[in-house]
Amino acid sequence: MRMRPKKNRDKRMEKVEHLFVKQNENGVVDLENSFSFESDLFLEIGCGKGAFIIGLSKQFPDKRLLAVELVPDVLMMAMEKAEREETKNICFLNANAENIADIIPEGSVTHLYLNFSDPWPKKRNAKRRLTSPLFLERYKKILAPKGKIFFKTDNKGLFDYSLESFVNNGFKISDICFDLHSDVVFNKDNIETEYEKNFSEKGFLINRLTAEVL
Repeated sequence: MRMRPKKNRDKRMEKVEHLFVKQNENGVVDLENSFSFESDLFLEIGCGKGAFIIGLSKQFPDKRLLAVELVPDVLMMAMEKAEREETKNICFLNANAENIADIIPEGSVTHLYLNFSDPWPKKRNAKRRLTSPLFLERYKKILAPKGKIFFKTDNKGLFDYSLESFVNNGFKISDICFDLHSDVVFNKDNIETEYEKNFSEKGFLINRLTAEVL
């Protein structure tokens, strides 16, 4: 179900447009001119309304954070939340994940977060899953040496598919957990997304893993 266009979108977006990441003439993210300091780059693909990236900002105030979201109105709400929270280390980008390897500088991402991505359950749509071989090859281009992917989902089918996809496409997986919120170790520093909070309260189990290029 598509979100209804938000009222006064243009005016609202103007108030937070300074939070957009800067891009060069080729559309590539300009990290040097987007952030006021040098540090590792943490990237979230599909930031939703911003709960996770803002929580990550508080947990890692010394890191550069970039949040990518395809839906403009959803992105706007995330940016407004970041503005209210007075975050200093987050930039935002309205983009399709399919173009991520052409937008993000090669080898620049140390931490990549995929939180509750669309499972695309039908087999014919498998290539659209953000953990499909096609997307994993894109991530390899933007990940720094020893860069890691952190993946969470409540969809067991997508998680099982992703486990196999990571292994078959040159990634080493670790920290696998099938019930995140019941795990003392992994849940200690877990940052919930809006979706995660809603569905975990309904009894859905949250799966998570870490993947690193071999």
